[in-house]
Amino acid sequence: MGFSIALIIFSLLLMMLVLMHKGKGGGLSDMFGGGMQSSVGGSSVAERNLDRITVVVGLLWFVCIVALGLLMKLD
Repeated sequence: MGFSIALIIFSLLLMMLVLMHKGKGGGLSDMFGGGMQSSVGGSSVAERNLDRITVVVGLLWFVCIVALGLLMKLD
């Protein structure tokens, strides 16, 4: 039951994080008054951190899926 709740939480969090990413127009950096591209890295620190957080939450979501699959197989 714990993995089911974790899966729901990670799914909602992942959906929110993906929607916060920069599309054709603005994104997280524009939301907080950015809009200026950094000439050093090509993307802002906020965008890079958002990318990292999204990848970590995606991996945790995947682990929950695999764990639920293994638990269902054992039952």
